[in-house]
Amino acid sequence: MPQPSHAPARVCPGCDGFASAAVTLGGRDRNGNRRTITAHCRTCQGTGTVPPLRQLLDAAAAAAFARR
Repeated sequence: MPQPSHAPARVCPGCDGFASAAVTLGGRDRNGNRRTITAHCRTCQGTGTVPPLRQLLDAAAAAAFARR
């Protein structure tokens, strides 16, 4: 008997699911470790997924009707 499954999470088109990356600044600190910063995707704010399409459409419709 087939098992019900949930819809797969939508992968962010801006980062393809790799939402955060460590970027080296060049050079090393006193302990010899590389100096890095963490950069997050602006599209998904570092989650790697985007909301379901239905939620996006509802938000767009609400914004369109609020302008009238």
